Amino acid sequence: FILDVSGSMSGTSIEQAKSALSTALERLKPSDKFNIIWFNSEAHKVFYDSQQASKTRIRYAQQFVGLLNAEGGTEMLPALKLAFDTKPDLAYLQQVIFLTDGNVSNERDLFTYIKSHLGESRLFTVGIGSAPNSFFMKRAARAGRGTYTFISDTQEVAEKTEGLFRKLESPALTDIYVTLTGNNVEFYHDPIPDMYIGEPVTFLLRGKNISKAVSL
Repeated sequence: FILDVSGSMSGTSIEQAKSALSTALERLKPSDKFNIIWFNSEAHKVFYDSQQASKTRIRYAQQFVGLLNAEGGTEMLPALKLAFDTKPDLAYLQQVIFLTDGNVSNERDLFTYIKSHLGESRLFTVGIGSAPNSFFMKRAARAGRGTYTFISDTQEVAEKTEGLFRKLESPALTDIYVTLTGNNVEFYHDPIPDMYIGEPVTFLLRGKNISKAVSL
């Protein structure tokens, strides 16, 4: 989990983000591993390495997050580097959940970094507050083969976060790819996101005789 604690998150935004993160931690199973990265002008990890989701560690993480305050600048890149530079356990799918209002100016640099360092990880963005930077977070989630969730009101935190994490607990098919055998078919969604139970995967093709030129 990546938690934005910069000054732009002050007020209800940081409380929504903390509540969403607490809900997520409570849904973890003992067989899961987790860590929390928090950032403003700097980025730090709660644990040195990802930890098994024991009740003791979850309780410690919740208490730690509860003490964080929203202050300082917004430097997302160091937080992403901490997340993606961590070598994941091959037995696990690394899912990065990014809670932020997306108040950044270096969007192009962030998109470039996500695309070049994502590897086998997945990035899911959660927009917090009344006016998050939806453009950035939708693009970041698409580049990260994940999805974007928008939480605008404290009354929506439980419903929206439970929906997101219920989905993340039920992956149906990963590493989907399309093979194009025709020369005149254009493909508009790369990379293709994973498929989760109860949700379709969509992508756009344009050309002639598409049914004969494409295979999954």
